[in-house]
Amino acid sequence: MAAVRGVRLFRIGCYATRQNPTSKTPRYLQLREFRVNGVHRQQPFDSSAEKPQFPGASAEFVDQLEFIKPNVISGIPVYRVMDRQGQIINPSEDPQLTKEQVLNFYQKMTLLNTMDRILYESQRQGRISFYMTNYGEEGTHIGSAAALDPNDLVFGQYREAGVLMYRGFPLDLFMAQCYANVDDLGKGRQMPVHYGSKDLNFVTISSPLATQIPQAAGAAYALKRENNNRAVICFFGEGAASEGDAHAGFNFSATLECPLIFFCRNNGYAISTPTNEQYRGDGIAARGPGYGMMSIRVDGNDVFAVYNATKEARRRAVAENQPFLIEAMTYRIGHHSTSDDSSAYRSVDEVNYWDKQDHPISRLRHYMNARNWWGEEEERTWRKQSRKLVMEAFEKAERRLKPKVDLLFSDVYQEMTPNLEKQKDAMWRHIQQYKEHYPIDLYDK
Repeated sequence: MAAVRGVRLFRIGCYATRQNPTSKTPRYLQLREFRVNGVHRQQPFDSSAEKPQFPGASAEFVDQLEFIKPNVISGIPVYRVMDRQGQIINPSEDPQLTKEQVLNFYQKMTLLNTMDRILYESQRQGRISFYMTNYGEEGTHIGSAAALDPNDLVFGQYREAGVLMYRGFPLDLFMAQCYANVDDLGKGRQMPVHYGSKDLNFVTISSPLATQIPQAAGAAYALKRENNNRAVICFFGEGAASEGDAHAGFNFSATLECPLIFFCRNNGYAISTPTNEQYRGDGIAARGPGYGMMSIRVDGNDVFAVYNATKEARRRAVAENQPFLIEAMTYRIGHHSTSDDSSAYRSVDEVNYWDKQDHPISRLRHYMNARNWWGEEEERTWRKQSRKLVMEAFEKAERRLKPKVDLLFSDVYQEMTPNLEKQKDAMWRHIQQYKEHYPIDLYDK
């Protein structure tokens, strides 16, 4: 696909394209690779050559004292396909998706938005305990999900509900998980928004930050050994990239040459910490070269740019057995979670700009409007229909019972151990003694 072939990937200080693999770079930034049977090897040792023989780096000697400055490489550019008005900038980069595909993108993005609004209000009314919205980041979800193979394995952080929705996770199960009812695949054991689906190859979300990054590296290495043309994608935020687990995952995936896409949603804030307090370098994509990874920065509010970059990264990750780092620049319009009040650390004007002038949903709608694929009538009909779908699932979830209480002790060991049996007996004695405080009739028998 011409659109995908033009995506530029940033590696070791140079912009490399498939069309121009000989692009020149500063001498001290050139990458020297030596492969034997697909494995990196040291350059043959030559004791007579007056050049560095150190095994830990590829470099040349210099005779002037000079520290490399952080800005020795100018800012990594942001790849995009559409401008803010939904106009294709370079026709060769247009992914040429069909009308049905684009409408599916739009409907999934807006359905996610509708679900967010209803569940956010549900938490504010005390119906569920916690929620995290995806406002403003819908393009990163749908663009990346659409570019993957259904068999690819997904490791999410906690703000990737759209990826799961695109793969076919039904509204009933989203609601069941947030309400922790008897239909919840996780049996009511997880916090809201900690989704997972074995059938859809989406690893269950876990609360600790960045733990999924080294896990994804291990999973990708296993897939590489199986040689079954599958890839792993691992989502995380720019704040999670400050965790030690990010270093471990990046380094393992590069040295073990794993078919893995690291997808960073750089949305401007890690809870209340802005990016200017989170790091001093040029974002997250700039870290890729240090680990020997191909990297690219994309406009996360441009669903086509996300799609093109992820599709090309996925193709090459599988074909070449190497990791890729995608930094999607976007903006978190909502609060970090229902436990956060973002007005304490950012202005209303700042949020309004991204909501009204640079939103991924409005950008895609401009694109559709220009082709007469979507209009006001279709918008009103779909908004009404999508709200009805979400409300039906919402009302069903509220009526369902909670999971069996005994499930608190299952799925740890194949057979329940004596100490767990003892704990379960003690729990039931306690419940019977103080049954007025435990509404057991709300739980499945």
